[in-house]
Amino acid sequence: MTPVAVPEVTVPKEPSSRAAPRADNRLKMLEATMKRHQYQADALIEVLHTAQELFGCLEDDMLTHVARSLKVPPSRVYGVATFYHFFTLKPHGEHTCVVCMGTACYVKGAAALVSAIEDLAGIKAGETTPDGKLSLITARCLGACGIAPAVVLDGEVLGYETPESLCNRVKGWLT
Repeated sequence: MTPVAVPEVTVPKEPSSRAAPRADNRLKMLEATMKRHQYQADALIEVLHTAQELFGCLEDDMLTHVARSLKVPPSRVYGVATFYHFFTLKPHGEHTCVVCMGTACYVKGAAALVSAIEDLAGIKAGETTPDGKLSLITARCLGACGIAPAVVLDGEVLGYETPESLCNRVKGWLT
């Protein structure tokens, strides 16, 4: 049997919008997390959380590195990374606006919130403004149905939002 050459794992690249630090210990920290979990496949979500916390997003190189390290198919890693709302495959902007599109929020006007921010920022849901100031994200459900429609602005959950109130909050981020 002829041995198969396995391509070398490439180091995940820092997004081009940020300068890579000279002494980058993030990969070592990620490796420590995988080692702590004994490179077990059932640690995939924990490892992805750590990778995103360290690198800001889960780019293709990172997903491939995790798949090889945990010895799981890349399709499984990608499937987990795209299934859970917390994970992102692209760098977010300086500020994030997450609009809940769950049933209660949708019925109470979430679509109008998304439309208002799209018009204000000139982007579509899932995109980031060209200057990197704002990312508009939709979520399946935030679990805050009692304050619908709910949004999360830079990690702060806000309820009973209207298109006007949301645009007033976000407007300052775009200048």
